[in-house]
Amino acid sequence: MNKIKSILGICGLLLVIGLSSCIEDGISTDVNDQPTFSTDTLKMGPIFTEAGTPTHSFTVYNKHDKIINISSITMRDDAEGMFRFNVDGVAGKEFQNVEIRPNDSIYVFVEATLKANGTDAPMIVERHLDFVVQGVTSTVVITAEGQDVERKKGVVIDTDTRFTANKPYQIFDSLIVKEGVTLTLDPGVILYFHNNATLRIDGTLVSNGTAEKPVNMSGDRIDNVVNDLPFELMSGQWQGVEFSSTSRNNYLTNTSIRNTVWGVFVDSIGAQENPALTLINCQLRNSKEYALASIYSDIKAVGCEIADAAAGVMFLRGGNHIFNHCTFANYYLFAAVGGAAIQLDHINLDTDDNSGLPYMVADISNSIIYGNGTEISHGNLTDTAITLRYCLLKSEGSNDDNFISCIWGKDPLYYTVREEYIFDYRLKNGSPAIGAGYPEYTLPEAEFDRYGLPRGSQPDMGAYVYVPN
Repeated sequence: MNKIKSILGICGLLLVIGLSSCIEDGISTDVNDQPTFSTDTLKMGPIFTEAGTPTHSFTVYNKHDKIINISSITMRDDAEGMFRFNVDGVAGKEFQNVEIRPNDSIYVFVEATLKANGTDAPMIVERHLDFVVQGVTSTVVITAEGQDVERKKGVVIDTDTRFTANKPYQIFDSLIVKEGVTLTLDPGVILYFHNNATLRIDGTLVSNGTAEKPVNMSGDRIDNVVNDLPFELMSGQWQGVEFSSTSRNNYLTNTSIRNTVWGVFVDSIGAQENPALTLINCQLRNSKEYALASIYSDIKAVGCEIADAAAGVMFLRGGNHIFNHCTFANYYLFAAVGGAAIQLDHINLDTDDNSGLPYMVADISNSIIYGNGTEISHGNLTDTAITLRYCLLKSEGSNDDNFISCIWGKDPLYYTVREEYIFDYRLKNGSPAIGAGYPEYTLPEAEFDRYGLPRGSQPDMGAYVYVPN
């Protein structure tokens, strides 16, 4: 009998606990039990109009001990229907009676296709997503910066053409400049290249960027890969820029070319009156192969940052080259660096490729070569016409007929912090490159750096003028 009473007592206790649990799991009627949100403003960032956006999301939390019932979720000011939603796995425009269990959460996913603004400047679009619980309305603000773009797909330019900076260009497939034709880019032009798109120059490219209004060429993903990692840091988004063998007299100033597969490739243009490609205060960076590659073509680069490429930042085969006040840096993020920062071929009898063409002539002066991996594929340049003058190198070494007045084994102290996704190759306080350039080796084109700062009478090594902080 006592055993039966004991069992009945336990059963009663369990029943009480069960009923208590059910009560605790019931729907709250307390007006103070309101949801909270992972953000009060969802910023969808810059968006091309008339094109679908990536998916953005935020979280809605129930931090209470009972279920909360969201009686409605609605967008109060989107009559155009530009925004699309998915709440807790269900797509729709309006939602009723969405429950969140105690101490649980749901996700809200947002996409948009913004209508064209009809203006050159970006336009901020702001909408309000309302959540009503117990008659109380909570709002998450959703903002997007809609930018009209001029879209070009598989375009062949066969007459002299000028691109203005009124609005960005989005390039699909290819943009080709025919032989004998010049494409001119005004200051401030932006070219966004879609996946696998390419820019091929059979004629001439003139890019007139300035310190105040640089020309920018990059991939067209302008959002984040995940969290705070922007697509800006991702290589391989578009093929790159190719200067073919018929191209002539290409001249780029204050131009940034980023996120490519094979970077800037100058192909077998051969000796001409002027260099095949002149780069003044340009930035070539973040490539899946090389940032700059040249085959039997002459390159002149002054004040340039050539950086962050999986295979090595630069490959040169033959040709006649001048690199003055350049920064060669490789802290490539997504793979181990495949080779030396600067890779040289067809430079002497030992590297002869049986082409019958002249061996390379190269002068690198007032520059920095530093980063992960080695600096130059041929550490011994004896019997070559390659000279480094007043350069800072990572390796321990000594000066000779090819390395003249160089600084060896010193860190230039960039602002770059690879682990924090900071890739800034300007010089910090205490850098041995500060004031270490040789004024007589500063070319006239190097008077100002990419930011418009004057180099002065005692120039710093590398692409950038040191700014005390």
